[in-house]
Amino acid sequence: MAAEQQVDSVKAADSPQGFGSSRFFFLVIVFMFWFSSYIYVPVLSPYVEHLGASYFMVGVVLGVYGLMQILFRLPIGIGSDYLNRRWPFIYLGLIASGASCFLFMWGAQPGWALAARAVSGIAASAWVVYTVMFAGYFPKEEAGRAMGMLQFTTVIAQLTSMMISGYMVEHWGWNTPFLMGGIVAIAALLLALRLPEQKQEKRQSAIQIKDLAGVMKEPLLVRVSMLSVLAHCVLFITMFGYTPNQALNIGASKESLGWLTLAFMIPHAVATLYGSRTFGRLLGDRGTLLLGFAGSALFTLLIPSMPTLAMLCLTQIGNGFMQGLIFPLLLGKSVSEVDPYKRATAMGFYQAVYAVGMSAGPFVAGWMSAHYGLTGGFWLGGIAAALAAVLSWIWMKDAKQ
Repeated sequence: MAAEQQVDSVKAADSPQGFGSSRFFFLVIVFMFWFSSYIYVPVLSPYVEHLGASYFMVGVVLGVYGLMQILFRLPIGIGSDYLNRRWPFIYLGLIASGASCFLFMWGAQPGWALAARAVSGIAASAWVVYTVMFAGYFPKEEAGRAMGMLQFTTVIAQLTSMMISGYMVEHWGWNTPFLMGGIVAIAALLLALRLPEQKQEKRQSAIQIKDLAGVMKEPLLVRVSMLSVLAHCVLFITMFGYTPNQALNIGASKESLGWLTLAFMIPHAVATLYGSRTFGRLLGDRGTLLLGFAGSALFTLLIPSMPTLAMLCLTQIGNGFMQGLIFPLLLGKSVSEVDPYKRATAMGFYQAVYAVGMSAGPFVAGWMSAHYGLTGGFWLGGIAAALAAVLSWIWMKDAKQ
């Protein structure tokens, strides 16, 4: 979740200190955006299986979310920088999020679920512009504070929405989370109409196509993007993928999936907000990444051997914390050596690349689960995390601590 906060130094022409009200309403919109996008995530793979889909088809539905971000995130980042505008892409994200929810309700077949999840991938592709625009409400030197506020709001939205989805399905049926998500997205769109487009700093020329190759060849950006591919592969195989199926397979109720979500998200939020800085001081960037990926590998490999929901939640606590160490660190490094006016483009590249993990991870895990059971998919996630630990040790050895 992880995974998805970016920093840009675009400033509004007006004084950022005068944006208190806009900041508040923007954070409300962000909360509603992610609430709409994540309210059905804990029950998505069980829902698609309920429609009669095989594990392979479940993997296709889960994987198309990342595939659409591969296709759309970089063009959206480039388009926003080139046009020097943000709001059209904010509206796009909210419209696509709501449309996705209603498409899930439109037809009770796996094909409709595939189409709906594809549209939700387009919605998530707009996130880079959300972070760029929110940073514009702050002075350049407070970009870290801005991203911290976005991070907190995002985690709270994901936790709140994912906690209630299983309860809603248990008591009111499979379509209830989709209906709630669509309504919230519409309300967020109406609220967004009250905020004006920011007046961006004028610059002599827009970002040029020739500049893009330089951005995408930045060595550190490429390395952290590849590590993020593996990190998202693990995330979308486990918490946002097949862990809810595993819980149901060992006798958990749909309503109890909220405990699974809580077990992951609370330590994930703590590690994201505080853990990476604390461990960074103790272990350095290289050591923190090594710990996070190695720990995630261990807890992912333990998932299929847990006999009860309580023990499965223990693996979620560990995985949530370890993955929370990884994502902020990779995010910060992705733009640390990129010129400010190219950062939306760099973020588009970063997000498009790590979306490969969001797509390929659950897709390949679905194929393995179809042949070897859910255990095969979790072994894939564990291997991906272990590989990332090795690459972190190799690639980050020259990084300044």
